[in-house]
Formats: sequence, C-alpha cells, structure tokens
Amino acid sequence: MSYLDQIRKRRSVRTFDGVALRTEDAKSIAEFAGRTENPYGIPIEWRLLDAKRFWLSSPVIVGTDLYLAGKMRRVPHAEEAFGYAFEQVVLFAQSLGVGTTWIAGTMNRESFERAVELSEDEVMPCVSPLGYPAKKMSLRENLMRKGVKADGRFAFGEVFFDGAFDRPLTVGRAGDLAAAFEAVRLAPSAVNKQPWRVVLSGEKAHFYEKRSKGYAAGDWDLQKIDVGIALCHFELAAKELGRAVSFEIEDPGIGTEGDVVYIASYAIGG
Repeated sequence: MSYLDQIRKRRSVRTFDGVALRTEDAKSIAEFAGRTENPYGIPIEWRLLDAKRFWLSSPVIVGTDLYLAGKMRRVPHAEEAFGYAFEQVVLFAQSLGVGTTWIAGTMNRESFERAVELSEDEVMPCVSPLGYPAKKMSLRENLMRKGVKADGRFAFGEVFFDGAFDRPLTVGRAGDLAAAFEAVRLAPSAVNKQPWRVVLSGEKAHFYEKRSKGYAAGDWDLQKIDVGIALCHFELAAKELGRAVSFEIEDPGIGTEGDVVYIASYAIGG
C-alpha cells in the first residue's frame, strides 16, 4: 500500500455502519499489529476486544462492538513508541477500508484495562474502534469535529523550521522531502493540538514536542504519543519517497522556548 495515500485520505471515524468486521479483516489487522515494530524497540502486546463480552463502551462511538488495544511496560519513551506503532496499524486498517479513531479519555478505562489484563507496571495508552464507516456521521461526531477544528492544520511554516526556531521552513527549501513534512502536518493528535515541531538542519530532521497544559501527569505525557505519530508519518513517507532515514536520539542543542522539548531525530540520506 502507499502510506502517503493513506495519510492523505484518512480521517477519524466515530460513526460506523453496524456491520461486524469481516473475519479476514480482523485477522489481517491482528497479524499486522503483531509484526509492527517501533524505533525504540519497546514490545507492545495487542488485543482485539469484543465490547459486548467485556462490557466496554465509549460515549463517542456508534455502530461497532470491536476495539483494538495495546499494552506495554511503563518505561522511558513508551509514549513515542506506542504512537509510532499504533499509527502504523491505523494506516493499515485504513487501507482495508476499516475506520478508526484514537481514544485516550472518552471510554470506560477501567473496563478496558481489565479486558487487556493490565498489570501494575504496564500501561494501555489508547484504544481504537474498528469498523466500516457509516455513510453519514452522527450529530455528536459532527459537533466534536467542529469543536476541535478536526480538518484544520497549522501552516507549513508554523510547525517546520529551517535550522532554528526563528526561521520558518518553506516548501521550496524542504525540496523533495516536502511531501514527508506534509505527511507530518496531516498527522492526527489529541484535540488536534498538533504538538510536533521539526527543525531541518543540514541532513537531519529534529523533532520536538510543544507542550500544552493538562496533557502530562507524573511520568506520563499524552502529547508524546502524538509526536510518535509524527515520527511514524515522516519515516514512512520519506522511505516511500526513496530517501534513506535513520533514527537517533541526539539533542542538537538548538535553542528552544520553555515549553518546547527535544524528542528525537532522523538522519536523512540519499
């Protein structure tokens, strides 16, 4: 499949047509999830959950009883690793015509955590419903999308920078990587905050998190999941464009504001 095509076409789906997921689609998604890796090498255990069996619910989901969940050890970089891996599964599901949406808060979390048999040292960051999109969104979904301006994105030069944060990156300067940066710009995020910032410096793309209040608690930061999604989009798109990229964590020391923190980088080859 073309990841670039799936990234451009995908939208969050909360209203489904009520048709049970075909066995072959459920099996394909489960098998793909089991093969998924992340650049941090952190294992993730995946589960397909029957809402009726486990008494699972989300007030924003209509028309499906199947959910995908993942759990992992609560270790450094777990958030970024989960965002990176889960987004790959989301895009694969999209290629099968299966709708998804990221859910972190709008669910009966205790029931989901019991269903995945979560232990004290593990975390289940997010889940997603799986189903075939309905022809029309529910009123609630329409209102939600309008409330967070779900189809809006920051301008290219507001999230991408040329060497330093005081120099916006232009599409022309991005060159043949412009489509990879655009794939990052289109990434989903919690309440559409779009917390990623990327500095292109020489042959490296440095990823940062621009933190918003209320998304970090203790040792867990929900917006790092969003940056993990952005990392996934950049790597998949760059490789599809024929560029070699290698992941690294090496802070380049670029000056930042207090709410902007370094996450990771990609070295970009030919």
